[in-house]
Amino acid sequence: MARTEVVMPQMGESITTGTITKWHKQAGEVIELDAILLEISTDKVESEIPSPIGGKIVQLLYPEGATVDVGKPIAIIEDDMNAAVDAAPAPKAAAAAAAPAQASAPAAQASAPAAAPVVEDEAGFRFYTPLVKAMAKEAGVPLSELKNIKGSGAAGRVNKSDLEAYIAGGRKAGAKAPATTPASTAAPSGKAETRGSDRVEIVAMDNMRKAIAKNMVLSKQTSPHVNSIDEIDMTNLVKQREKIKNEYKKREGINLTYSHFVLYAIVQSLKEHPLINASIEGDNIVIKKDIHLGCAVATPTGLVVPVIKNAGDLNLTGLARQLDVLAQKAKTKKLTMDDLSGGTYTFTNNGSFGTLIATPVILQPQVGIFCTGVIKKRVMVMEDDSMAIRSMMYGTHTYDHRLIDGELGSKFLASVKHHLENMTIEDLI
Repeated sequence: MARTEVVMPQMGESITTGTITKWHKQAGEVIELDAILLEISTDKVESEIPSPIGGKIVQLLYPEGATVDVGKPIAIIEDDMNAAVDAAPAPKAAAAAAAPAQASAPAAQASAPAAAPVVEDEAGFRFYTPLVKAMAKEAGVPLSELKNIKGSGAAGRVNKSDLEAYIAGGRKAGAKAPATTPASTAAPSGKAETRGSDRVEIVAMDNMRKAIAKNMVLSKQTSPHVNSIDEIDMTNLVKQREKIKNEYKKREGINLTYSHFVLYAIVQSLKEHPLINASIEGDNIVIKKDIHLGCAVATPTGLVVPVIKNAGDLNLTGLARQLDVLAQKAKTKKLTMDDLSGGTYTFTNNGSFGTLIATPVILQPQVGIFCTGVIKKRVMVMEDDSMAIRSMMYGTHTYDHRLIDGELGSKFLASVKHHLENMTIEDLI
């Protein structure tokens, strides 16, 4: 009966760890080849991980919420489908087998009883996972105070749920959290508490939110942001889209959205103003010859920016197809690091949320980002002084003032506006 160790996969060249956010199967259950075994999160992406083999799960080596080094075993699967399920090693035996120098070895799948020995490091101190240490630091709980917590994890280890319960319970010495297993939810639930006269809710950030926060602060510290804003008359595009959208849906299987037109207009404008499609490395300007267009997509866990590679070689339909594929992968947590890497310019559509105008943050190391607002009908004064009802949209070009001056930034915006206002859809699809 052959057994296979499932290891923490590497989700990108610079990724060294992954956090287990959810186990889809438990020890003793049968899993098919390529069925989803677990979900993991890194500071770049969240992904569903399929099983490399079909068989019975013998053991889950880490609980949900654990952060594991790339390449370390996280589960054991027995590929003999007819074999009886082997019992997972007892937590006490697993703890006894762990040498002091291997204090970071994975916890046994089953929760340890209260009397189980506590894992200690070489100096005789309790071992805490990087996740627990990070949470404790954010909550202002010193490591010395963590000793007061009776862990419900294997070998008495303190896990994320233990710490959350301890904090929510007023950090009383000896507070014991309810026992959990690797099947417990990994999403941090809000904990209400009172601080003085204020009622507050504390929710721990997940890896993706931490990464977004870090990157946004870094971008503001790196690039002096300037915003050029103009109103764009989308009336002709609205009318053209209404005429063709149903036929296009039947032919391509894709809903033709205004984002597709904006993406196409951005690509044409980047070709006309190549300095916008650049980055800064030290004192050097790196002008990218290929256009890899990022498109922000909102997911339940946060904002991701998949990249349409070689967008300059695609027509309107090509852009629509690529965006549809990436959006579906984002919704189903199938995005890879390659999907999220290499962008040279980014588009974000805040208008889909009803926002009139927004000033986005540049995605480093790019030097610009284009944002559109909602399309709304307004009464406009035309060139001949007549008044007409037009479908108007605000467009914002946010750019890095280290490289892009107001003149170039505004010319790029004017170019996008021109293409959108003078676009003939039938010539593009």
